[in-house]
Amino acid sequence: MKNQLTIVATIVAKIEHTEFVKAALLKLVEASLNDTGCINYNLLQDNTDLNNFVVYENWANEEALNAHLNTPHFTAFTEATEGKLNAFTVKKMTMLS
Repeated sequence: MKNQLTIVATIVAKIEHTEFVKAALLKLVEASLNDTGCINYNLLQDNTDLNNFVVYENWANEEALNAHLNTPHFTAFTEATEGKLNAFTVKKMTMLS
């Protein structure tokens, strides 16, 4: 766990694109789970504001994350959702316990 890296990404879809973004995220999750170094890749949707999503990821190390960011499925997600998001923020975190 020493080099493990946690990512918490918050995605806010434009209201008219919520279902499209959700489908694109589900497709991204399915592909990303097979990436080398992926420990988990979980998608959550806010229960009261359906436009808000959180992706919770754990990677074996920074190299595995960087490789993921260069995969065809991640690139396809970013291209497909361009202009369909109000926000996309990523926090790199270290697990303390």
